[in-house]
Amino acid sequence: MEFVTYEQEGYVGIVTINRPKALNALNSAVLEELEATFKAVDLEATRCLILTGAGDKSFVAGADIGEMSTLTKAEGEAFGKKGNDVFRMIETFPIPVIAAVNGFALGGGCEISMSCDIRLCSDNAVFGQPEVGLGITPGFGGTQRLARLVGAGMAKQLIYTARNIKAADAYRIGLVNDVFKATVDEEGNVTATAQENLLAGAKKMAAGIAANAPIAVRNCKKAINDGLQVNIDEAIVIEEKLFGDCFETEDQKAGMGNFLAPKDKKVKVVPFQNK
Repeated sequence: MEFVTYEQEGYVGIVTINRPKALNALNSAVLEELEATFKAVDLEATRCLILTGAGDKSFVAGADIGEMSTLTKAEGEAFGKKGNDVFRMIETFPIPVIAAVNGFALGGGCEISMSCDIRLCSDNAVFGQPEVGLGITPGFGGTQRLARLVGAGMAKQLIYTARNIKAADAYRIGLVNDVFKATVDEEGNVTATAQENLLAGAKKMAAGIAANAPIAVRNCKKAINDGLQVNIDEAIVIEEKLFGDCFETEDQKAGMGNFLAPKDKKVKVVPFQNK
């Protein structure tokens, strides 16, 4: 891989878009490598993923404008489909994906973060959908996911004005789950940068997710995602079936068995086996 790296830390996989000279902008090659990377994840050994960008300036600054500038209508639609197919794969990936956003998350960068289950960011993060200022619409799901996350009114305001927002506003409107700042000691010395705390926080959250019953976590993701696409009566049926499926697993027996065990037999962390 030229532009995407993958690391495994226990049950947590870390996917890094590594094109810092271009602020990690998404071109066709990056999208293809992202698709290949996600398809290669070992789901038996991995229970949560972190998606981040290399360097200290940008998560993903957007889609590659140089590549897009000469596209025809048909080519534009095809490029949009390529991005949407990859982002939809991330959104529906069986295990949770946490976006760790440092610096710019504009256009395609904001859109790929929204395809993740959870968004964490450093306090220097900047989010936006600037496409109308370039004569185009968001093309990788921005008009759809932003409205679902922050409401139609706020989404329209951000998209129509092409205005960027900082981390604090992204948190205020519900676009991100948490914001990380630098750690400073009593003498005013920085002991950990915001980016370091962001990645540490993402790893801590991912490890916490990975410690829970993996089949149950997967079923929760599917229940939420699928349920949001239908009415509440149909959604409840989706949940009932996924709830019932858990009772066929060894993990359910281990989890409930530990809960019911005598105090001296309980364990702090149940060794869930993903089966």
